Amino acid sequence: MNGRLNTVVVDTLGYETVEVHRFHQNTSENELDYIVQEYPVALIYNGISHAVMMATPADLEVFAKGFSLSEGIINSLNELYAIEMNQNELGIQIEMTISSRAFIALKQHRRMMVGRTGCGLCGIESLKQLYLDLPNISTRLKPSWLNQIPSAMAQLKVRQTISELTGGAHAAAWVVNGQIVALFEDVGRHNALDKLLGYLAEQKLDVGDGFVVMTSRASYELIRKCAQYNIALLATISAPTSMAIEMAKKLNLTLASFCRGDKFVLYSQ
Repeated sequence: MNGRLNTVVVDTLGYETVEVHRFHQNTSENELDYIVQEYPVALIYNGISHAVMMATPADLEVFAKGFSLSEGIINSLNELYAIEMNQNELGIQIEMTISSRAFIALKQHRRMMVGRTGCGLCGIESLKQLYLDLPNISTRLKPSWLNQIPSAMAQLKVRQTISELTGGAHAAAWVVNGQIVALFEDVGRHNALDKLLGYLAEQKLDVGDGFVVMTSRASYELIRKCAQYNIALLATISAPTSMAIEMAKKLNLTLASFCRGDKFVLYSQ
């Protein structure tokens, strides 16, 4: 059964305005400034809280779907029966109803996390869990994708609405035939990717048709999420970490980083 319960909180634009005092040399003036929104978002499965992420409250439904898929909580959206979102003074709760199979597996491997921005291996209870249940990527890389990276990165720069206003958001985009066909932003790079993955699943887009470009560094959790969704190529604007490179090689993911202008560095293929 697929369905959706009534949603109490409505997704925002992802930014808001605040009054600031802007200084320049010996002068100052009061004006309004745009800032990216950051809220605690609790992900709850069948009544049990699993994770609290610090996220931008835009596109929360695809975020919840993407997180559930990229973390291996569900195998497909067919196992996600309902989503309900509620907001209170503490933050936002996303309550999901998932299949019995998925919930039993979740309880067996349950872990609690509070964000991942700079917190390392949050929620990983042992070193063995790092590669647990991650398959080698079977999607075949198309050589033409590498030639499309510079054009995709140029498009990425002009498509980031929240970042253009606030300077504080990451973006993840899906590229098909050299064109960005979907883009999502968030204060957290992994959240932006989850939103994109949720959208790909929701729209039933073929992962064999394209690749992901991102405005961030390439860290291990991005590799894990792409691998979980069987994506063959990840291109990032900034540097990769050593663990990201190691994981990309182990999982057969092509990783391109320092994608700037017409240049990039291929770290695994």
